[in-house]
Amino acid sequence: MMSNSYLHIESLSPLYEDVQQSGIFTDSKYFVDALPKSSITSILEQYATECKQSSFSLLKFIQENFVLPQAQEEEYSSANKSIDTHLHELWNVLQRNPDETGGTLIPLPYPYIVPGGRFREIYYWDSYFTMLGLEKSGRLDLIENMVRNFTFLIQTIGHIPNGNRTYYISRSQPPFFSMMVGILRTAKGDTILEEYLPALEKEYAFWMNGTDKLSPATPTFRRVVLMPNGAILNRYWDDDPSPRPEAYIEDIHVAKTSNKNLQEVYRHIRAAAESGWDFSSRWFAEEQHMHTIQTTDIIPVDLNCLLLQLEKTLLACYQQTKNEDAIEVFTKKIKNRQTAIQQYCWNEIKGFYFDYHIQQQKNTNRITMAGCFPLFLAVADDRQAAAAAVVIKKQLLSAGGVLTTILQTGQQWDAPNGWAPLQWVAYKGLSNYGHHELADEIKKRWMLLNENTYQETGKMMEKYNVQDIHVKAGGGEYPNQDGFGWTNGVYLAMRNENEKNK
Repeated sequence: MMSNSYLHIESLSPLYEDVQQSGIFTDSKYFVDALPKSSITSILEQYATECKQSSFSLLKFIQENFVLPQAQEEEYSSANKSIDTHLHELWNVLQRNPDETGGTLIPLPYPYIVPGGRFREIYYWDSYFTMLGLEKSGRLDLIENMVRNFTFLIQTIGHIPNGNRTYYISRSQPPFFSMMVGILRTAKGDTILEEYLPALEKEYAFWMNGTDKLSPATPTFRRVVLMPNGAILNRYWDDDPSPRPEAYIEDIHVAKTSNKNLQEVYRHIRAAAESGWDFSSRWFAEEQHMHTIQTTDIIPVDLNCLLLQLEKTLLACYQQTKNEDAIEVFTKKIKNRQTAIQQYCWNEIKGFYFDYHIQQQKNTNRITMAGCFPLFLAVADDRQAAAAAVVIKKQLLSAGGVLTTILQTGQQWDAPNGWAPLQWVAYKGLSNYGHHELADEIKKRWMLLNENTYQETGKMMEKYNVQDIHVKAGGGEYPNQDGFGWTNGVYLAMRNENEKNK
């Protein structure tokens, strides 16, 4: 497990809670990323004495005792630069080096790319889409360094956390590690599989932890769920049922509004953060109300497609190493998961893939871009892909690309917003099954929106309003961020697809 030498923000109690509830910073993440100037003990002793004084200023105390974070990319100007020049230069701006550490940041052994803005650390699933662009920029060295960093995190923590901050350790993010290894495999050959096999196995063990504890009487444990047909599928989870440090006051507000057990609500919130879709009507019992969040009651179709891909990668590793016993085991695992995804997530009447509600034992029937993952990862058959393409075209295709969901709730992972990773999932998923006209239309609309926004602002954004392309994206717990790692990566990958097709 991770060494206790790194700062765990809870060790700053009661100062930590007082700062987060005071409202002196508009972003809850700001303080938890700060660096203490002296020992935690001395800061807390000083605080205990000074906070009782009538003239005490909490903001002044924090400014005197902590180095507050700054976004390095604020110093970079894109003025008079083409979008291509901007993107290739921005990799250097968004790069962080091994010597950058302190506070809650977990140091990594190799250079890596951060998304930008308030996101000053590496993020798990972001990094796969960032790597797509790095590949097109000829930065295989940086891709390999990032995969090595994730391997380091797997070996030291036991899994890849949401990001390299101590407050992210209790949860992960969508498991794209096997696909990152796949990028290296394409570039360097099958021998790469043996190198990363131990890390892939440990990643898989994390997601499947507790499988031996499942029974009809206890059908769920952490991230694993025993389905009615005897198959095992996965859900998102977090072992820590407390407010997220980086969204402390927001989580307390939602939990109080819910009139439910507070720990249960915090776990649902954190599980949604593990999904990367934080937040979306996809996770709500009542589509407009976050206080009805029920993430751990849901089998997410995208998560299970990604874990199927991990199982297929492990099978390829065992075929490479000629491990006959493991080949037999994983051939069966793959068949079982593929069958279960089809049984529980495919809706024949609606012609689309959905998440599955564990308690209700039925599809959630929320149309979301998660339903395109079976196309992206080749789980669907041709007939299912054709039906899904109709749904995507009729309900999710919009002026600037594909919507995240068809519901408008004020949450950032709902309409009218579109996100770079989901545009790539749609483009590649539809292309996999020969639906090139729709795939190319999504790509064209998304790239044009990126380009027009860049012309107006000189920036690439975290997310975009794809319904009204003249309005900035909104929703969520913080303002739209610029930078932006995965947007840059997907744009460059799509640009490369255009050049290939000429």
